[in-house]
Amino acid sequence: MVVFLSVAMPAFGIACLLTYLLSRSSGRFQILDHPNERSLHSVPTSRAGGLAIWAGGVAGGVVVLVSLGVRSELAWITGAALVVGVVSFIDDRSHIPAKTRFVVHLLASGVLVAGGLGLQSIRLPGVELDLPAGWGLLLAVLFIVWMINLYNFMDGMDGFAGGMAVFGFGTLGLLACIVGDGYFAALCWAIAAAAGGFLVRNFPPARIFMGDSGASVLGFMAAALSLWADRMGLIPLWLSLLAFSPFVVDATVTVLRRALRRERFWEAHRSHYYQRLVQLGWGHRKTVLMEYGLMAGCGLTAIVLLRASHVAQWLGICAWGIIYVLLFSAVRRQESRAR
Repeated sequence: MVVFLSVAMPAFGIACLLTYLLSRSSGRFQILDHPNERSLHSVPTSRAGGLAIWAGGVAGGVVVLVSLGVRSELAWITGAALVVGVVSFIDDRSHIPAKTRFVVHLLASGVLVAGGLGLQSIRLPGVELDLPAGWGLLLAVLFIVWMINLYNFMDGMDGFAGGMAVFGFGTLGLLACIVGDGYFAALCWAIAAAAGGFLVRNFPPARIFMGDSGASVLGFMAAALSLWADRMGLIPLWLSLLAFSPFVVDATVTVLRRALRRERFWEAHRSHYYQRLVQLGWGHRKTVLMEYGLMAGCGLTAIVLLRASHVAQWLGICAWGIIYVLLFSAVRRQESRAR
């Protein structure tokens, strides 16, 4: 509890204060998000909130480094995250072509893998599949790039991406605490607390957005910490994915569906399931509260399954697969009735 408070308080406080200032400022760091065909908002809104999340996360991270020391993997993660964050901030201010951003994401992922965070095996309940070195590195790079971009895809509703960071990283921190790694837990809680500070003014109706500079870094950190936890044997990758599954499943299913229809899935659109709920009349607040319930359920399930039997773990995975199928089917039925 002492470690949690010492990390969370400065992370939350600094992020909250800076979010407030950035939402009101008209200075050099102000960036306005103008509504487009993908947007669910109708009024130009600041999208500089990613800077507040950075500042809060760094403040919490410094407390971790001072009190608990430095681990070599953290240096690789920090360096690669900085590259992703800087390029994303430039993209927020003046558009960078998608191909250029993709190359940067590949390079950042390569840096992380070079730091020893590639996949050596795929661990599922009761099963461990060893991977050839080349395949393990390739899968790790693709996983990191996908997590960066899916977080961007899903950052399209008030309070949504910030809430996923609070629940997702908060769950990883609790899982690490249960298995006895306070260092990893503190890092996760620093990010969760910083996202919470941002969420104070991002909850519907949002007065500020995090922009690509926030979403891309959060997606990168979700991938990096998930791989690190798996590599250390703390938390299997599938359990981390379960914690972030409200984002992972929606984004993956939507992109696959659009790709099969030969649509330009990398371009702005409003066909994610959460966007479809908003357009059905649910509104931002009702939809995001429902999503919070989903996130909390996934996090609680991950905590319960951490020490459960292999049979129980498989049952948990199958149960959530069925839940997502039912939820997506319910959205389609509502759309049919609306038409």
